[in-house]
Amino acid sequence: MGLFDKLKSALVKTKDVLRTDVRDLFKTGVILDDEKLEEFNRGLIHTDMGVTAAGQIVAELKNQFGGRTVQPNEIWNVVRAKLKEILKGGGDIAWKESDPLSPLKLAPSKPTVILVCGVNGVGKTTSIAKLAAKLQKAGKKVVLAAGDTFRAAAVEQLTMWSQRLGCEIVTKPAGTDPAAVAFEGCDRGANSGADVVIIDTAGRLQTHSNLMQELGKIHRVIGKRLPGAPHESLLVLDATTGQNGLSQATKFSEAAGCTGIILAKLDGTAKGGVVISIRQQMGIPVKYVGLGEKIDDLDVFVPDMFVDALFGDN
Repeated sequence: MGLFDKLKSALVKTKDVLRTDVRDLFKTGVILDDEKLEEFNRGLIHTDMGVTAAGQIVAELKNQFGGRTVQPNEIWNVVRAKLKEILKGGGDIAWKESDPLSPLKLAPSKPTVILVCGVNGVGKTTSIAKLAAKLQKAGKKVVLAAGDTFRAAAVEQLTMWSQRLGCEIVTKPAGTDPAAVAFEGCDRGANSGADVVIIDTAGRLQTHSNLMQELGKIHRVIGKRLPGAPHESLLVLDATTGQNGLSQATKFSEAAGCTGIILAKLDGTAKGGVVISIRQQMGIPVKYVGLGEKIDDLDVFVPDMFVDALFGDN
């Protein structure tokens, strides 16, 4: 199954919410009045894309078609174009489905260091394994660093994944300073000629200031071993949390300088519109999306394809 078909399948619940709310609004020959625009606005918000994005779309529709008879295709074309513009953040995101490295800022010399963070239970460790598998499939040598030293189970889980994938892993005893694990991971990656080092961190609530400060320390220690690192700081968000993910993104970005999002569990949620809200309000792009439970169910996020999958066949 190609990425477009995967997205269509993953977004079916989000699309159903949208269709339920707006299926009778836009019919050929119907006049687009304020009442219909307000109903459409509510439908967009129900997908968790946020008030701002929904408002911009509705304003654009009112500007172009307000008081006129509706041509459904014209309506959906405007909606698609506006959402693609938002998701690209005003730039030209040329990420490719076929190139798992295309969303990443690569180091000028090996290794590229990726710091991964997130709250408890979002699928962080599994997302790391999926990303490592994707990079290995592209021919890259990957080193993992098990920086969640608070939970023995987390280290065991990542170790299990490293054995399955056949990649090297750095671990230390429970209670070890996570920054020390991150430092050694960078050191091991540099000395072994690895292309990519992926550093796991303990799950933490964004409201725990001491743990967020620790995340900042890890970030600084990495930079001491490899100037310019981490080259990517990826925040794993659970798509099912919807708008609640925004407060997570804000706090984690402050502590770890987040450069991108891995949106896990996009399949099975009716809140797929949160992708748009995160991009618009945080300025942080979604770089990868989790579209299932298998090891290869992590895909490069392609904005145009996401929008076409969400609004196709309306």
